Amino acid sequence: MFSEPSGQGWQQVGELVLALVLCSLIGLERELKQKSAGLRTHTLVGVGAALFLLVSKYGFTDVLEPGRIVLDPSRVAAQIVSGIGFIGGGLIFVRRDVVRGLTTAAVVWMSVAVGCACAAGLPLLAVVVTAAHFVVVYGYPPLVRLLTRRRPATTTVRLAYRDGEGALRRILELATRSGYSVQRALTNRRDSGGVIDLSMRLLGPRGVDDLLARLAEQPGILAVETGAIDDTSE
Repeated sequence: MFSEPSGQGWQQVGELVLALVLCSLIGLERELKQKSAGLRTHTLVGVGAALFLLVSKYGFTDVLEPGRIVLDPSRVAAQIVSGIGFIGGGLIFVRRDVVRGLTTAAVVWMSVAVGCACAAGLPLLAVVVTAAHFVVVYGYPPLVRLLTRRRPATTTVRLAYRDGEGALRRILELATRSGYSVQRALTNRRDSGGVIDLSMRLLGPRGVDDLLARLAEQPGILAVETGAIDDTSE
């Protein structure tokens, strides 16, 4: 039952355990950041991909006949890569013109690659890619901030203010004096209460905390929040 030709030996068990450990490490990082796909999702996806690849390699030895039936184990791996797109696509969503979940979807895709590498007998590559994951998610953000801190960025600021008190004029003047240019401004009047919702797309310095604090102190402004900051090159 556990002989090597059947593909149920300790070597295959070790490959599944390695996939379990590496994908758990990747999933733990996502879990600590409270992402939609966390520890359980990444672990199950990675181990499942490893098992699929092992089945592709060893699961059909009982039907093989020399010269008559030839199997291509890489076909299952190709289907895993395309099939994981359904899970990745479900993690990506758009909220108020901001795309969320792209990194988590990419990490799920990479967890599948790590699981496949473990099952394919490439443990060194699987370990290197897992280590690369942590380098990217923890090392790249500070590097990007260092390289782009002097470049202008776009950010979306959303406010709610009372109509008829001159709040809109003060908002635009304050944003301009703070070094921002208003690329887009959309207003929407609520049904009751004389409250107007304003969405502004600003181009300027990356740190908007000071601007938000000053806006919140203005009379007539009821709420202030910001969206994600995007590089102007995107």
